[in-house]
Amino acid sequence: MKSAKDIFSEYLSKQRLKMTPQRRALLEAFLNEEGHISSEELYNLIRKEDSSIGQATVYRTLKLLAESGIAKAVDFNDGVLRYEHKYGHDHHDHLVCEHCGKTIEAVDPEIEHLQEELAKKHGFVLTHHEMYLFGVCKECQDKSE
Repeated sequence: MKSAKDIFSEYLSKQRLKMTPQRRALLEAFLNEEGHISSEELYNLIRKEDSSIGQATVYRTLKLLAESGIAKAVDFNDGVLRYEHKYGHDHHDHLVCEHCGKTIEAVDPEIEHLQEELAKKHGFVLTHHEMYLFGVCKECQDKSE
């Protein structure tokens, strides 16, 4: 299996773009973060290492990471677009607390099977899917009691 760095480098070459020191630094910072990270959060992280990298470079690089298949944009309906690792990571769904924003990555083979059956029933061949379940987490429920 190719490394994420190799995949990104090849993608950039195909787009006739270069692996600049800024893109390399952002790629490494992104790969070192687990979970979901916004462009603002990545910008704040990278500024500690290289204050010359601007917000526009962060936005553009995250977009390139998503286009290359390294990252995936996720939207939890809170007005902030976040990115998570895609390449080399298994598919999962998300449980999102509407009160505190807590996000849980969940995998359930039974739900995956039901989604495939639903698509088949309607004559669809699935290429991919996303499922976000919104509600209130246990901690927020306990606080409101």
